[in-house]
Formats: sequence, C-alpha cells, structure tokens
Amino acid sequence: MSLESLQQGNLSSRTAFLLLGFSGAYRAQVTLCLCFSLIYLVTLLGNLLIMTLVWLDTHLHSPMYFFLGHLSFLDICYSSVTLPKILQDSFSLQKTISFVGCITQIYFFLCFGGSECVLLAAMAYDRYLAICHPLRYPALMSKKMCHCLVVVSWLSGSFSSLIQSFLTAHLPFCGSNVIDHLFCEMPFLLKASCSPNAPLNKAILYSLAGTIAMGSFLLTLVSYVHIIGVVLRKGAGTQRVFTTCASHLTVVSLFFGTGAIAYLVPHSSGSKAMDEIFALLYAIMTPMLNPIIYSLRNSEVKEAIRKALHRGVLQMSTKGVGITIEQPLPSPWQGCGSQ
Repeated sequence: MSLESLQQGNLSSRTAFLLLGFSGAYRAQVTLCLCFSLIYLVTLLGNLLIMTLVWLDTHLHSPMYFFLGHLSFLDICYSSVTLPKILQDSFSLQKTISFVGCITQIYFFLCFGGSECVLLAAMAYDRYLAICHPLRYPALMSKKMCHCLVVVSWLSGSFSSLIQSFLTAHLPFCGSNVIDHLFCEMPFLLKASCSPNAPLNKAILYSLAGTIAMGSFLLTLVSYVHIIGVVLRKGAGTQRVFTTCASHLTVVSLFFGTGAIAYLVPHSSGSKAMDEIFALLYAIMTPMLNPIIYSLRNSEVKEAIRKALHRGVLQMSTKGVGITIEQPLPSPWQGCGSQ
C-alpha cells in the first residue's frame, strides 16, 4: 500500500494508520533514534537494577520497596509499549501501524498508565500508615494487603483500558487516516472518527480515564495532607521519616503533572511540537527518571547499590584466588510487612 493511498484512503475498511511523528530529515531521524535508544537502555537498566535490589537485599524487604519493585516493572512495560515502535519508525519511510496494532497499543498504554496511577496512590497510602499509624503499621500493611493493593492496581488499569479500547475500536473512521502524533493515543484517534456520537463516546472515554487518574491523585493528595499534619504536630521526630516521601512526591508530581498538562490543558492547532514534548515526558521520560529519582534521593537504595557493588568486587577478587563464597538468596516475599 503506497503512502499516497494511506493518506487519502477511507478507513471504513480499517486497514492502517499513518503516524507522522517527528521531522523527516535524515540527520534529525538519526539523532532522535540515538536519543530514544539511549533513553530506552537507561530505562531498562535503571528499573531492572531497582527490581534486582528489592529482590536480593533483605534491608529492602518492606512494603514500600515491594511497591517500588512493581513500579519499576510497570515502568519497563509502560515505555516498551511506545518506544520500540518509535525507534522502528525512525528509519521507516512509511510510518504505518495497523488498525489492530493501534488499538492494541492504546490498550496497553492505558493499562500500564492506569495501573501506575493506582500503584502510586497505594504507595502514598503505605507512607500514610507508616507515619500516621506506626504502631499499627505492621498489622495494617501485611503481606496480604500488599498483594491486594498490587492486584487492585493491575485490575483497575486493565478493566478501564479494556472498556476504552473496545469503545474506540467500534467507532467508525473515515476520511484521512493520518495521526499527527508519535504513537497511537486515544485523543488523536478520536479526531479521525466520523461518528455523530463521537462527543458522547469521547465523554465516556474521558470519564473512565479521569476516574482512575483523578481518583488516584485525590487519594495521594489526602494521604499527604494527613502526613504533613502529623509531621507539623509531632515535629522533628517524624520529619526524618517524612524525608522518605520525597522521592515518591517527586515521581507523583512528574507523572500526574505532565499527564494533566497533556490531557487537560487546551492546545491550539499549531501546538504539535508541545503535544509531542509532553507525550515524551509522561510516556518516555518518566519511566526513565523514576529509578534515578529513587536512587539519588533514597539513602537505603543508595546503600543497597553500594553493598551490591562491594559484593560484586569481593566475589570477583575471591574467584581470582580460587575461593568461592556461596550465600543463600533471601526469599523475595520475606519482608512485605511484619506478619
């Protein structure tokens, strides 16, 4: 299928979409491809490092880091939905994606994004219990509660994205099938629909997405309002504990802030560059920055990295002199709360 036919064809047959993406200049494409490849590599390595540390280091076997390990896994999945396709399109003359592929990308993008919203709220609730109810914390945040919160986050994201993708897939599409964006995203796909009920469908879709995003944000906000109140009342004794929330607050601000600007702030017809920049921020940059933020601002994570590096150097030196030290690996489920 030629590029001209894709641009001019009718989508009643639901064949493919054309993604315009960034500039078509070869040098620009090479530069962007290198940048995106580096971002994806840092995202994978950084989040895999966090997951490995949470798995192996017994000092990180607590609910907070249990959630952090799942957040890192979500970030890998979240960035993998869009970045590989963007990299593939960097050198492709026809930046096309099939109708099924587009709906699938939307489903997983909304699924992992919605799950991350709920998981961030669960992490805020965990900090609320740890600071506001320290004596009851081991009983309230048990291993069972940890697992339930993670399951709820996954089910919320999956159910919401399934409905949104199903409704979007059944919209009639006609006219141009050009999507002036980096990847398939629901607002840009709705523009290609010629359904007379498009405004109603759009309202339903945004209501579902808003319920997950705004609900999670409000729960996070309420948790931190209570935390700040306790810190102000009790003074220095809890201020040190409050510093452990700094990394989470930074991640929440980055994730919800960029998403709100991209979806809620009206953009003019000439704001394509700004749309792409904000899309890159919440879809690509945030998963890369999360492990960096937690590594730089969390003393326990930094200590775990230091010990892991020291252990690696020690094992290399002992193998060099023919000595092997075998240590049993701790159970990954050992410390999610005190049971």
